[in-house]
Amino acid sequence: MAKNIQSLERAAAMLRLLAGGERRLGLSDIASSLGLAKGTAHGILRTLQAEGFVEQEPASGRYQLGAELLRLGNSYLDVHELRARALVWTDDLARSSGESVHLGVLHQQGVLIVHHVFRPDDSRQVLEVGAMQPLHSTALGKVLSAYDPVAHSEAVEAEREAFTPRTTTELGSFEELLDMTRARGWAADVEETWEGVASVAAPIHDRRRMPVGAVAVTGAVERVCPDGELRPELVAAVRDCARAVSRDLGARRF
Repeated sequence: MAKNIQSLERAAAMLRLLAGGERRLGLSDIASSLGLAKGTAHGILRTLQAEGFVEQEPASGRYQLGAELLRLGNSYLDVHELRARALVWTDDLARSSGESVHLGVLHQQGVLIVHHVFRPDDSRQVLEVGAMQPLHSTALGKVLSAYDPVAHSEAVEAEREAFTPRTTTELGSFEELLDMTRARGWAADVEETWEGVASVAAPIHDRRRMPVGAVAVTGAVERVCPDGELRPELVAAVRDCARAVSRDLGARRF
């Protein structure tokens, strides 16, 4: 059985200590509470402070939780609220479209799938929650790159791999795709990431009108594009779903 890393355990114990009881604690208080030498405690606190997880009050020298923990906590809550608000709407979208539905958010230079509704038939399917998709070729990734400045920077700066002959890799052409996505409010992936697979995605915004994710319908290219063109009712359904989730998150004018 693998052993835990002692320094990480001690850092986690410090964060829990600072999170409970008094909001600010001195070095001696922290060291004695955790049974650590002052030098050891100070070294861990300095590392946590450098990462933004702990802050030191200049006047008293006492320590408290830092803003970076709040940011991480808000990100966790945002993703879980997004998923919770989207559950009913994505189920409805899967039923009406007859295809699988994915909910994705920006994560580590890609799209993290945080919710997946199976295609409503008896076919064997694999749950894709936790899977990562590329930003530059998927419908979800294009939508996020078009509306989220951070996603846009990451997609532009990264190497855009050609997964199929249809994948757009040249920067100028990619930017044109994003301009078109912003103009029409949705993005498509027709065999640009996987042969035989097509998808349509639209952005989800919160009450600040910030892009917090995207929703997509994905299926076999012959069903999503039966005559070589995306089914217009499918595009409309995806956009309606995205608007509904956005409204539930407090966004207006959707």
